[in-house]
Amino acid sequence: MEPSCSWWLIVTGLLTVVLQTSSLPERLRIGALFETDYNNQWLALEWAVEDMNLKLFKDHLVIVERDTVPLQDSFAAQKKVCRMSQTGIAGMFGPVSPLAASHVQSICTAFEIPHLQWHWDPRDSRDYFSISLYPHYLTLSKAYKDAIQHWEWDRFTILYENNDGLTRLQEVLKSSDGQKTPQITVRKIEDKNADYVSILKELKSRGEFRFIIDCEIKQVTKILHAALKVKMISELFHYFFTTLDLSLLDLSDYMHGGANITGYRLIDPEREKVIKVKSDWLRRARVGSHHPSPLGVYTEIETETALAYDAYEVFAQALHSYSFGQEVSTVNLPCDKLHTWRHGNSLLNYMKSMKTEGLSGTIKYENGERMDFDLDLMYLSQNGLIVAGKWDRKNHLNFSLTAQAAKDPNPANKKYIVSAYLTEPYVIRNDSAPSGYSGFCVELLDQIAKARNFTWEIQLQTTVGKPFPNGSWGGVMGALIDRRADIGIGDLTINLLREQSVDFTKPFLTLGITILYKKPAPKSLNLFSFLSPLSFDVWVYMIAAYLCVSFMLFVIARFSPYEWCNPHPCNPDTDEVENQFTVMNSLWFTIGSLMQQGCEIAPRALSTRLVAGMWWFFTLIMISSYTANLAAFLTVERMVSDINSAEDLAKQSKVKYGTFEGGATMEFFKNNKLTLYAGMWDFMNRTAESSFVKNLTQAVDRVKKGDYAYITESTTVEFVIHRNCDLMKVGGLLDSKGYGFATPQGKTGSPLREYLTEEILRLKENQVIDELYTKWWQKELGGGKCEADKSSISGSATELGVENVGGVFVVLMGGVTVGFFVSLCEFIWKARKNAKKDKQTLCSEMSEEFRFAVHCLGSKKSKKKSEEEITDNGLQFMPLTGYRQNSQGKEVYA
Repeated sequence: MEPSCSWWLIVTGLLTVVLQTSSLPERLRIGALFETDYNNQWLALEWAVEDMNLKLFKDHLVIVERDTVPLQDSFAAQKKVCRMSQTGIAGMFGPVSPLAASHVQSICTAFEIPHLQWHWDPRDSRDYFSISLYPHYLTLSKAYKDAIQHWEWDRFTILYENNDGLTRLQEVLKSSDGQKTPQITVRKIEDKNADYVSILKELKSRGEFRFIIDCEIKQVTKILHAALKVKMISELFHYFFTTLDLSLLDLSDYMHGGANITGYRLIDPEREKVIKVKSDWLRRARVGSHHPSPLGVYTEIETETALAYDAYEVFAQALHSYSFGQEVSTVNLPCDKLHTWRHGNSLLNYMKSMKTEGLSGTIKYENGERMDFDLDLMYLSQNGLIVAGKWDRKNHLNFSLTAQAAKDPNPANKKYIVSAYLTEPYVIRNDSAPSGYSGFCVELLDQIAKARNFTWEIQLQTTVGKPFPNGSWGGVMGALIDRRADIGIGDLTINLLREQSVDFTKPFLTLGITILYKKPAPKSLNLFSFLSPLSFDVWVYMIAAYLCVSFMLFVIARFSPYEWCNPHPCNPDTDEVENQFTVMNSLWFTIGSLMQQGCEIAPRALSTRLVAGMWWFFTLIMISSYTANLAAFLTVERMVSDINSAEDLAKQSKVKYGTFEGGATMEFFKNNKLTLYAGMWDFMNRTAESSFVKNLTQAVDRVKKGDYAYITESTTVEFVIHRNCDLMKVGGLLDSKGYGFATPQGKTGSPLREYLTEEILRLKENQVIDELYTKWWQKELGGGKCEADKSSISGSATELGVENVGGVFVVLMGGVTVGFFVSLCEFIWKARKNAKKDKQTLCSEMSEEFRFAVHCLGSKKSKKKSEEEITDNGLQFMPLTGYRQNSQGKEVYA
């Protein structure tokens, strides 16, 4: 760098230092008007003046001329401002009450004196010479709206004390997500001295559980205490307060109730500057007891108290900056003359264009209003109010990681309202139990409560609930939707319609729809039950096969030359051959094979042996099948049901069928588009009076009477058939679903769902739910009776009675009787032939044969010969036993 340039920079720097000398008078006066109710704000302003005199105006002194005015007394305020302006002031601070402040602002505008305020102001545009440290009300309203939309509130109530509250919430009143406009109830709190119990009780009875409350900070605890009286401090309820000083209150009385209590804050007590100023106030208050702390009764700095401090700091910094370029001095401005302060406009422009950090964060103005500021969303947890998120105009509401900690993961020491309705075996009235109730769901909830260390109380409903035409619900579902209960228990089926209105845990039981039907009467025993293993058609085919094979064997044997044999083996030269397969012998051969007994006849030819082998294979399979199936038909009682599936129900109209009226099963058929189920729904809907039942007892009674099938969940069917041995489950499952506990819906509606789900999964893994299921389905409430009957039957073999095998005896006796009569016929026939041969009467021949037959000694008798059969040489009856060889060398009879 050249020497000339260096010299020029040094000169420029020295000139700058000389010029940057403040051109303020030794004493500069400012005016301040305060009401007695806002003494803390005056103290903050006074201490801000002292701080700035030490930091900025070391050689100068700013003096505050303070006066008090009554609340809303504009006349007194006007007189005192005129008195101050006559002495010359560079700025005016206060008053706080709107009516008095508006008159003071008019005077300041006329004199062009900057007027600084720090209270809420609903005006869309203010006078040019007025500047406010309070955030713009429309921007605040958008912050409230962002919170409501983040929580997805579709229904809530606004409680407000005065009309300014509606102005503060005008963006909330216009809130809409573009698809659905929330249902908003607006109620004014008329009397601040009321205990709020009556209005909260009325809103609770109407099902209101989300509230936006615009009130003074001192009314917050009164409202919460009234809510505590009517049991509205629980996780079902959410209270959002518009006051920015919610974090100053002691809310320890409501921390363990579980209620969602939220609100924004502007002053962050953890900010470095806030800590420093607060510590300085406390230190100076201890040193000089005559100078009290601006904190007042609170441990932290109030919002408007901090804004009063920031108001003077903004003024002081602007004045300090402005004084470097201008010689600032004040002039006397009497109210009866139209004069203005020439520095007022420039000083105000400095304030509106500067950016600084105050107790309330970054202070920056846009179009004369403070629009860019940060808010902390506070959430009441069991450890007190914590920061759950941040809001600013650019990024809107962002929940931080701390927001998850706001939802206390442990429901210990809380008491929950449980909505249920009586239904076995889920919820049963039991006066001997500590809670007055027992059952599967009661014991399951008790296991979860012990693990999570919370208590519960059951409030009974008449039914599980169904939607009404106006969109509301009744029963258990209605209590959950209206936030009158924390948990819903029972056989609550998880389906789409209910899931849209409440939140469900993971299912603790998996089930499906099936059919409960009456067991058919056992099939009456048949005397000829031994014929049951084969159907009538098979018996006919067997007889036909027997006759056909016998006939074919007879025919094939006659065609085959190898079946024609010499009947006299001792006479090889006989001219006669004989075929053993006569019609009677063929029938006898096949029947003997069929009976697995055989006979003295054996096939000789290959063809007949092939036929016989196929017949033996056939008889082997048929007799084996018959024998295998015979035991079952003789020992098992057969029950024939005319309904075996949902298809069978749909195909007939004799047996009525239906579901529980208003239940999930009814919705399944109502909304199902499958042809089978849609047809069943049409049938049930046409006969609604005889199809749908009001409760399980009515359904069981109707099924027992017959001609009615009850369609319901498989768990219900299993519970019933374990106690009613004359009922049974028909068919498989028509769908798959689950039972779960229900909790109110919404992001902040009820974190209980997560607790319950975790415990249900743990109890499932530990087999606790299976043990409870076995206990309540098979043992308690009269269960196990049918299982005992089954075990006694399966423990010993069933004896066969006469009714089982009596038909065999009948067949035997019938066969013996027929054989006897056939023998008589043969006896008479043979006696008649012998009578002709012996040339004697039939009676004498029969008498002779009868005497021999009844004479039981010996089994031989002489054969009677006719005269033609008797010869002298006896060669006819004496066989030749010698052999000789002829001339050809062949053996011949001798």
